[in-house]
Amino acid sequence: MAVPKRKTTPMKRGFRRSADALKNAAYVEDKDSGELRRPHHIDLKTGMYRGRQILEAKNS
Repeated sequence: MAVPKRKTTPMKRGFRRSADALKNAAYVEDKDSGELRRPHHIDLKTGMYRGRQILEAKNS
């Protein structure tokens, strides 16, 4: 059976456990299109951000 040679330090243990605190990504419903998008991100389908046209709309 494999046995660790040294005790895991608190720092290394903390690095490993830091991923436990990660949450699922939050999504909000866009007011104009009704699509789900990330908060504080550009809506890629329409190219709008905070009511302003930032990017050209996708033609798909």
